[in-house]
Parts: sequence; C-alpha cells; structure tokens
Amino acid sequence: MAPAVVIVGGGAIGSAIAYFLTRDPAFHGNVTVIERDPTYRMASSALSASSIRQQFSTPINIAMSQFGVDFVREIGLAEQGYLFLASDRGVGRMQSNHAIQCEHGVDVALLDPAALRERFPWLSTDGVAMGSLGLRGEGWFDGYLLLQLFRSRALAQGVVYHHGEVTGVEIDGSRARAVRLADDSVIPLDVVINAAGPWAASVGAMLNVDLPVRARRRCVYVFTAPGSLARCPLVIDTSGVYFRPDGEGFIAGISPPEESDPDDLPLEAGRATFEEIIWPALAQRVPLFERVKLRNSWAGYYEYNVFDHNGIVGAHPTLTNAYFANGFSGHGLQHSPAVGRGITELIVHGAYRTLDLTALSFERVLRREPIVEINVI
Repeated sequence: MAPAVVIVGGGAIGSAIAYFLTRDPAFHGNVTVIERDPTYRMASSALSASSIRQQFSTPINIAMSQFGVDFVREIGLAEQGYLFLASDRGVGRMQSNHAIQCEHGVDVALLDPAALRERFPWLSTDGVAMGSLGLRGEGWFDGYLLLQLFRSRALAQGVVYHHGEVTGVEIDGSRARAVRLADDSVIPLDVVINAAGPWAASVGAMLNVDLPVRARRRCVYVFTAPGSLARCPLVIDTSGVYFRPDGEGFIAGISPPEESDPDDLPLEAGRATFEEIIWPALAQRVPLFERVKLRNSWAGYYEYNVFDHNGIVGAHPTLTNAYFANGFSGHGLQHSPAVGRGITELIVHGAYRTLDLTALSFERVLRREPIVEINVI
C-alpha cells in the first residue's frame, strides 16, 4: 500500500519537502500538506527579507546555503553579496569565521577600511576595523516566489494542499496514526512531518515533544534616500542594523536584544524602532542616509530556536514515523531546498545521501549540546 505522508505547514519548508518527496523515483506514496493560511498573508516565507548567504560560522549552515543557491538563482538572485562590518573587538571572530568559510569553499574576502572605502565610496568606515564581503553565491531574492516555485511544482506532481488547522495527533504506541483538524475531520497517515514554522512548538506538543521553537517578531522598514549606492551589498553594521537595496529604495532592520524579544508579539512594525535605533545607525554608516524617508514597514515571525538558533531537522526521538523541520531562526527560506532534500532522503531511503544533516537532529536538544552559530542576524 502506498504510504500516506502528511506535512503540517505549507510554507517554503513544507512545500520544499512535498516537492522533493514526489520527485524522488523511489517514493510511491501520496502527500497531503495541511496549511491553515492558503493566502500566505501571515507566512514567514512571504514576510521575510528573503536573502541567502554563505557567511555562517558553522559548516552545516554553509553547506545548506551552498545547496540552495542554485534554486534561488532560478527565480532571480540579486547576487550582490553580504558585507559584515566589524569593530576592533569583532576582528578576531571575523577572522576565525573567515577561516572556516574558506575551508568550506565560500568565496569571501576580508577588507580593511581603506579597501572598503575604495570599493564602496559611499560607506563611512568610522569605528570599522574590518569587513567581510561575500563575492559569489550571496544576495537577495523574492521569498514568496521561491515558496510558490516549490508549491506549484509539488501540486503538478500530485501533492494535495488542504486548507485546515491541525489541532491534534492520534498516537498509538510508537507511531502517529492520524491528524485531527479544527473542523473535526481526521486524516489518517503513515508519516507525519512538522513544518509548522513559528507554530512548530504547538504541533510538537501534539507529538509529545517540547520543541524549543518560538514565534519572534522581526520588523522590516522600507525607506528612500536622495540618491543610490553603487554596487551596494546587504550590509550588516557593527550596530547590528542591516540594510540593502530594494527596488528604488532600501530596506533595513535589526534583531532586538534577547531581553526585549518576547514571544508572539503582534505583527506591527512601529516607527519608534526605525527613528530611534535604525536611522541613527544608518546615518552614521552612510552619509547619504542622513536624509531618508520611511515609506512602509511590515513584520513577520522568525521560527526562533531558543536553544541554539539552528534548525531542528530529522526523526522524532520515539515516534518511528514522525519528523521535524523546524526552528531555522531566520534562515529557513535559504535552507529550504537542503531541508526538503534531506527529509525526503530520511523518509524514502532511511539515511541522508546528498547532505548529512545529522548534526541538526533533535537528539542534540535532548543531550543539551547546542550548535553555536555566531553569525545570526
């Protein structure tokens, strides 16, 4: 009998899994994706800043981005790189990250202040001791388009998208047997995958697991300036503020400090953060930004892994037919191809074949052994 796979969550991660499963010649089952918001109006995939980078500090994240970059190029990648800026006290960390990145094939250059000014004349290097610039395989793209690419291909391959909200999972011994929906319907299954994004913890609880994933609000601000910046990459300032070009203007944002980052805040982007924190940092780094006009703003949720900021990918510790694909803390879009391929290989072949994601398993949470990713934006 053909196995029935149910994926809870139809964003970029869930849709990538559905796509890779149904294109694997060894898979002969059927796939149903349960998505509570088919408009994707509140989806993190549609509300993110939609960028990809290889400048991580851990080999597993580097490899996942390298796997995903060709998919992103297919929909259109503004391959202008990431530029991380470091103060004096951040130079050592930047150099150690650089060594790891070069060891794993990242095309990246370390630039001193003079080289930064030569390459980017619009950039003030006050307080900057070093910059790290990605030269290839980094930039930004249309996140909603990537989601729709996976979704449309999954649909064409026979995947069924079901509008509904999972409210429970029926478990019999060591196996999940069905999901219950808010309308009291029941969908039997042979395999269940938690790809519920910011709401992964509630689905994890239905699977008798305490997932350390929380919905953390991130705000994006759209502004214009009286001019343009030639060859502008996505810049991460020493202050933590990031900015990049976007159409005729720019977008910017910053992650709040941990003590000011509660769960489940309303998706509202207030002006105060821009005016009091972001704009002063922008004006200090780019003199052109002393005169900007805030045009728009929005907010979306990170599916934030409070344990170590990295994805939780792989098999459930006790249920033999349940899998996780959660907690990517801002890099889920760029890593969705690698996660889709990896989960597919676990289900269909019983082991990773293309890219070994074992390090991201839930077992590390149980062992209290975090993966320390330094470059979190």
